[in-house]
Amino acid sequence: MKHTVKITLVLIAMFFIAQLIGIAVINLYSPTEIPGNISNETIKQYNLPYGMNPPQDTTPQSSLMSIVIAIAVGVILILILMKIKAEIFLRVWFFLVIILALGIAINSVLQGVKYGSLIAVIIALPLAIYKVFKRNILVHNITEILIYPGIAVIIAPLLNLWTVVVLLVLISIYDIYAVWHAKFMQKMATYQIQKVRVFSGFFIPYVRKEDKALIAKLKKSKNKNKKVKVSVAILGGGDVVFPIILAGVVLMAFGFLAALIIAIGATIALAGLFYYSEKGRFYPAMPFISSGCLIALGIVFLLKFINLI
Repeated sequence: MKHTVKITLVLIAMFFIAQLIGIAVINLYSPTEIPGNISNETIKQYNLPYGMNPPQDTTPQSSLMSIVIAIAVGVILILILMKIKAEIFLRVWFFLVIILALGIAINSVLQGVKYGSLIAVIIALPLAIYKVFKRNILVHNITEILIYPGIAVIIAPLLNLWTVVVLLVLISIYDIYAVWHAKFMQKMATYQIQKVRVFSGFFIPYVRKEDKALIAKLKKSKNKNKKVKVSVAILGGGDVVFPIILAGVVLMAFGFLAALIIAIGATIALAGLFYYSEKGRFYPAMPFISSGCLIALGIVFLLKFINLI
């Protein structure tokens, strides 16, 4: 099996594992319904830590608008910080988000444990330090698998089926523009890897076969200063988290099997993208992943219609 094929399979496996963990985390934070102030009214009470419970007075439509605005502001802010070379600020920003997301994901299995949310932060802190300041590839990717479920569980309760579909469509359009037209997504990824030294997504460096031969020659020669190019296989964090959000919304509406179908549809779509993509080119993954998600959602509706789920 070719080395690049192995790397691709590892990326797909990590993506699918993140989807499954995301579904599990969202399920563990399933709300309890309590009586409201009005007759026959029930209120969904969540148990997210660190003050991240969704507000009760928002609608899915207003939440969608807030999420879109937040994403736009975040992208603009990152581009500005790139322009002024604010690497330290970005690293601190990533560090804090990583601790929060990891803490939420880890706390999902510590609910009911005394000081569980504090224990979750204590576990998350050294992982975040090692991820941001030590740059260990294994720690980076393992923590990424947990970070996106931690983020998705905050967003999923804010949306319903139709607003999350709209969100996927909007993100897909943005991804096409950012990668194929404006091309600033490539610059952001390169900047994160080379300057900030923290990448938001799965990240697997590898040496090509021809470069391995060069390394072998360099070891035998006295020239120790010659640099060897290292290739990188990456999958952006947004490509991972948005399918989890849809799966979470579907989980709350139709149950585990339906959410699993979404995860499988997204994974098959990603695998198809990797299979047909050209080596060395950037592709907007979200249009392909969203297509897989929407086909899977159609299957869910069909199964629901014939009472199979």
